[in-house]
Amino acid sequence: MKRFSVLAFVAASVAAPALAEATKYTIDPSHAQIVFSYQHAGFSTTYGMFSGFAGDVMFDKEAPASSSVTVSFPVRSMFTGWEARFEHFMAADFFDATEDETVTFTSTAVEVTGETTGKITGDLTVNGVTKSVVLDAVLNSQADAYPFPPFEGKPALGFSATTTLLRSDYNLGAFAPFVSDEMTVEISFEAMKLE
Repeated sequence: MKRFSVLAFVAASVAAPALAEATKYTIDPSHAQIVFSYQHAGFSTTYGMFSGFAGDVMFDKEAPASSSVTVSFPVRSMFTGWEARFEHFMAADFFDATEDETVTFTSTAVEVTGETTGKITGDLTVNGVTKSVVLDAVLNSQADAYPFPPFEGKPALGFSATTTLLRSDYNLGAFAPFVSDEMTVEISFEAMKLE
């Protein structure tokens, strides 16, 4: 799984100057999470999480559709709450993951759909397979001065997004349909202008 780039857009109510420039925001790993869930035989919903991922948002306030996002994180950073499940996911039935295997997402298009909403299309690479996916994204907050240390006073953005993936699209479809092929993915992160 390689770079997972995700979320970059915002609807601005300010008049745009003739030449707008995208500003680089760096994702804060301490406030960056991806939660996935799937059905287990119709009896329960099982959850897992990736946290502390890295990435950048190129945010164009005046032309949100020109924004972009890039994210990456190690497969083995997955947390499932049960060590035996984690080890099974890392084994041959699923990822057969090496220490340096990553998930990546790189946006390819942003469509603004509302004042704080949009659709982010991008290339998601998981388990060596790259597919185009669409994220339903929301700009949760935008501030010229973040109120908390260690980024106090820095310009900041907060995003969330959701999508649905099929495990089988990434050669991870073991035990379907007993374990649902469809997975729900929820993403939330904060990003700061550090330069």
